[in-house]
Amino acid sequence: MPEVPVRSQDELEAMRKAGSIVGDTLAMLAERVKPGIRTKDLDEWARQEVAKQGGRPSFPEVIHPELGTPFPGAICVSVNDEIVHGIPSDRVLVDGDVVSIDLGVIYQGFHADSATTVPVGTVSRDAAKLLSGTQEALRRGIERVQPGRGLYEVSSAIDQYATSKGLGIVRQYVGHGIGRSMHEPPQIPNYRMSSRGPLLRPGWALAIEPMLNLGSGETQVRPDRWTVATADGSLSAHFEHTVAVTPKGRWILTLPNGAAA
Repeated sequence: MPEVPVRSQDELEAMRKAGSIVGDTLAMLAERVKPGIRTKDLDEWARQEVAKQGGRPSFPEVIHPELGTPFPGAICVSVNDEIVHGIPSDRVLVDGDVVSIDLGVIYQGFHADSATTVPVGTVSRDAAKLLSGTQEALRRGIERVQPGRGLYEVSSAIDQYATSKGLGIVRQYVGHGIGRSMHEPPQIPNYRMSSRGPLLRPGWALAIEPMLNLGSGETQVRPDRWTVATADGSLSAHFEHTVAVTPKGRWILTLPNGAAA
């Protein structure tokens, strides 16, 4: 496995500021989600808030490996069966939708990344269970972040909870290290790993992000070459936090209001 960067306290403080911008912006967007809103409205509000707080969006600097073009939005906004990388557009949200919003921010050269999935109006009971289940899977993964524990424990905690709730686990896309780049080592699967993997070290920064759905977990890429959706059309949810490993445990960097827990 490639070497995982170890961040200093000052570097983690910069990431905490980036994470605070992410958390504040996602909280604001979640409050504004309602029927009749266009997904590109969410994107514009995100751009304004990130700029106001002195950051800049990470995703427009992500280049598609095949198209060679940057991602066309400040946020990824994925609706219903869309898992990740949905492009903001004129699509209008309607009652009963679920919308996943993913945001990365750069501050003083460091990235932070987080995602949430929000109900639009009144959603079905199954959709509500999917959202609460995916959020709980993230919590359980984060709970395993301790120095000296195996990375596999994070993945296993997510897998065990998702499986116990009958939720499909996306395997083609995983969490990742983060810091001076949006994607750094290590990869963090949301399923049990075939090997124990490395032990967590203080100074590591991890973007932990379960992507779960009501179906099989298999994926397909839409014709725009960015948007990833479930192969069977089932609803999907995505929750994510950037978490630092500290000598005493963990530090969640992407909570709103500067509240790093």
